[in-house]
Amino acid sequence: MKPNSQNPENLQPSTEEREIAFDCKFFLGDRPCVWHKNSGVLCTCDHYQKVEQRLLIIKLDAMGDVLRTTALLPALAEAHPGVAITWITRRESRSLLERNPYITEVLEYGPDALLQLQTRSFDRVINLDAGKISAALASMANAKQKDGFVFDARGYVQATNPAARKWLEMGVFDDLKRQGTRTYQEIMLEIIGCSGAEHRYVLELSEDERARGRAHLERLGVDLSRPVIGLNTGAGQRWQLKQWREEGYLELVERLAKRHEAQFVLLGGPEERERHRRLMAGSKIPLIATGCDNTVRHFAAFVAACHVVVAGDTLAMHLALALKRRAVILFGPTSSAEIEMYGLGEKVVPQMDCLVCYKPTCDFVPNCMDLVSTTMVEAAVERQLSAIQAIPPSSKAGDPLLPVFKR
Repeated sequence: MKPNSQNPENLQPSTEEREIAFDCKFFLGDRPCVWHKNSGVLCTCDHYQKVEQRLLIIKLDAMGDVLRTTALLPALAEAHPGVAITWITRRESRSLLERNPYITEVLEYGPDALLQLQTRSFDRVINLDAGKISAALASMANAKQKDGFVFDARGYVQATNPAARKWLEMGVFDDLKRQGTRTYQEIMLEIIGCSGAEHRYVLELSEDERARGRAHLERLGVDLSRPVIGLNTGAGQRWQLKQWREEGYLELVERLAKRHEAQFVLLGGPEERERHRRLMAGSKIPLIATGCDNTVRHFAAFVAACHVVVAGDTLAMHLALALKRRAVILFGPTSSAEIEMYGLGEKVVPQMDCLVCYKPTCDFVPNCMDLVSTTMVEAAVERQLSAIQAIPPSSKAGDPLLPVFKR
């Protein structure tokens, strides 16, 4: 640590150039780093971490996909000691990457990111999106190694290795997608050359964020000592077929309320506003609306306060798994095989030949989500509540992820 660095106001002006640790992981370039800001220390201080390699991750599309791709970060950090990871994503997903200990920098896709790609160099670029924009960004980036997908001169996406080629084929051919048996994380780890590595979602909610979520629920009348069941009833406008029928949720709530002192919390965004109004109007059991205009991180804090979350293949599902909540996930048009549950719940999948069609809507009557019966979902929720009950109270003490409640 440099002399007098703890008292920057006492430093005398100097005509000499001051050392700047351009190769430090915490160096921001145009403003003080966190350590200088907090205590006035100078380069190179005790917090100095030399960047040995620079890695760029491009993951733009679908907030849930962005979140589950964070599961690769521990393996990448182990494979690249001293790495500084830059991640390019869309604005709506930036908050999912806040406070992530593995990420040095998040760039929002847009003019600023494009300008930086034209001038910066990386040791490795990883693009796991087979979309044209993402592939074009990967091709634009200056890097010694590129893994995943790039763009060719004809305007087509190309895979950079055999594992990526298999994933590309699964996206192009429905029959291969339906035959898939591996999780997304397993497939992506193979693409980046880390097959078999341990993986987990990385989502860092501060205790203050969690506390604000709990306090908000308590203001709405939620008793956190009793079972809290979160119902993420929608799936947005694009994927209407992912949604379970409203009557199913009403039946589920009525049945569970007969056996548990449970509270039912509605979780959703702006596109679920009307659906939630209908559910609240039609339910014999009180449903607690958390609002449909919460920030992503406040929404995540609600999820963190639930004992069990019932959802489709949605962002709420990924948040529940990232926050180690018990989850019951309803599948139909999307691949249940690709979802890693991490032992935190179960998948409810109907019997139908045309599953994993990835159609936003369907003309079949009944369709796949209609075939998810209330009894199937009810039984799954009961098993998850029993799993929580089976955990000794002493193991739950002090752990906000495992609240103790009376049945």
